[in-house]
Amino acid sequence: MRKRFLRHERGLSRSSGACSIASMSHPLDTSGENAAEIAMKPVPVEAPRQTRRYAQKRDAILHAAATLFNEAGVKGATLADVARGVGLMTNSVTYYYRRKEDLAAACFLRTIAVLDGLVAQAEAAPDPAARLARFLDLYCARRAAVAAGAEPDTAVLHDVRALPEPQAEAVFAAYADLFRRLRGLFDGERLDRAERNARTHLLLSVVHSVRLWIGRYEPRDYGRVAARVTDLLVGGLAGQAAPWAPGLLPEPGPSLPPREPESEVSPEAFLRAATILINQQGYRGASVEKISGLLKVTKGSFYHHNDNKDDLVANCFARSFAQIRAVQDAADAAGGTGWERICTASATLVRAQLGPAGPLLRVTAFSALPEGLRTETRRTMNRLAERFTFCLVDGMADGSVRAHDAGIAAQLVSSMINAAAELPAWVPGVTPDTAADLYARPLFLGLFAPPA
Repeated sequence: MRKRFLRHERGLSRSSGACSIASMSHPLDTSGENAAEIAMKPVPVEAPRQTRRYAQKRDAILHAAATLFNEAGVKGATLADVARGVGLMTNSVTYYYRRKEDLAAACFLRTIAVLDGLVAQAEAAPDPAARLARFLDLYCARRAAVAAGAEPDTAVLHDVRALPEPQAEAVFAAYADLFRRLRGLFDGERLDRAERNARTHLLLSVVHSVRLWIGRYEPRDYGRVAARVTDLLVGGLAGQAAPWAPGLLPEPGPSLPPREPESEVSPEAFLRAATILINQQGYRGASVEKISGLLKVTKGSFYHHNDNKDDLVANCFARSFAQIRAVQDAADAAGGTGWERICTASATLVRAQLGPAGPLLRVTAFSALPEGLRTETRRTMNRLAERFTFCLVDGMADGSVRAHDAGIAAQLVSSMINAAAELPAWVPGVTPDTAADLYARPLFLGLFAPPA
């Protein structure tokens, strides 16, 4: 992902009229279509006349496919499943999209186009904070419309890496363009490129996570949720005179040992390899062959150490949960104000994500899991996120944390930590030692706080 993003960055700087997807945020003609909308349209051998009926069927396919990809992942869904969802034969779907990967790319591009449209509307606000508030309000309003059935849902972007080329290239280009457009919020804020990139990644991570937890509120209250998220992102969490000076805790979990002979590959090595692949390609994309290949061992070695893939995946979740829990416990044991404890826990986990014991499993890995695993792992992750509220409420009581909605703040802290593993893709050169200042600090002091 990092190489693709850097390639798109260079391409954009060479020519403002670069590839069609890379300029999706700018109108191409007076029709109002942008490059993402054009890219979402399938291209049959002989393009049919764009009748209303054709567009309605295409949209129905996209909407059904988005729901299916959210539930089963790109690897787990089939065109036949999509066809059944809209009452068509499979060959009717292939008339619009020849391959499943073409359909998945179209779904992802539609998601990006929706987000890009919200950013475009927000750009009319008078200043960066107002533009951020407008963007979040529009986003939560759309989630309310989806919850009410007034708007179709869009595909979650967690499975983009499961796409092959050239579909992945188009989707990454569109996402990179969205990233650059949203990064414009921080223009003129006296931040260098690394700081602006880190804060943009933080903002997008929060936005992507909102849809995972906002459902616990009434749709009529989603606007209030947006206002509170905005308040937290702009104002930060710090109470008066609370400095950003997180303590240093030992990294959670054992470090990965140097490469060993095949017969001696450690269980920790299998857990880490599986975690990396699940984060990149989802539960179904992380096959036994790919896990073994990443470690340069045979399938026989895999089954020597693991009974089956499902047990390994369950152990991957258990490993990530144990690491989060251990850091939370260590921060509490170290004592201090609520502010000091949550800053220390967060900085330690962000550092660990980029260190030898990382990464943690992404929350987006839940969606394509078998139902039995999915329910319990989601419940555990929610409980671990809620544990952060103890520090936040204690901080409000001792004055180190300003008054805020602790339940929503805990979700933002959790989503920030969860997405830290992707930081090197957006901030080249970031290290475990610099990540917390670049990426975690803006959440605690405010997205528009001056640099450290």
